[in-house]
Amino acid sequence: MTEMIALPQYLSRVAKSREIVVDAEGAVLGRLASYVAKLALMGFRLHVVNVEKAVVTGDKHMVVESYKLWLEVKTHKNPYRHAPHRPRNPINIFKKAVWGMLPKDWRGKKALKRVKAYIGVPEELSNRERIVFADTLADQLKRSEYVTLAEIAKAMGWKGVGL
Repeated sequence: MTEMIALPQYLSRVAKSREIVVDAEGAVLGRLASYVAKLALMGFRLHVVNVEKAVVTGDKHMVVESYKLWLEVKTHKNPYRHAPHRPRNPINIFKKAVWGMLPKDWRGKKALKRVKAYIGVPEELSNRERIVFADTLADQLKRSEYVTLAEIAKAMGWKGVGL
């Protein structure tokens, strides 16, 4: 039930409800986050499903080690208040990527509140129309190496709740 359609045509169809369901399966994390951030700034409420199946391109070992690097950063102050923290579950990794694409003011905070991410497809969204942004798919890239967010999260200590 996933549909590939030109974004302006789809936005004109959902302009009244202002609610979009996006399928993240096979989508590159950064590209997907930029689309989601832009739509959230435009005022749409976004439900991103299958977040754990989004991918990060690159060698698996290099990608996982670069994410784990932030876990080792320590500080002389209280680390729960002052250290840079890296999220460990796929939902928070995705939302941190979206937050990186938003302005760091009240507009960005309001836009981030309009974005909801889910592991898998929840029951209430299973019968709704889902869209895929065609130019975010990893299959169309020349690079064949990529890692899913679920693999990154498990390497960082995520227990896999919800899979």
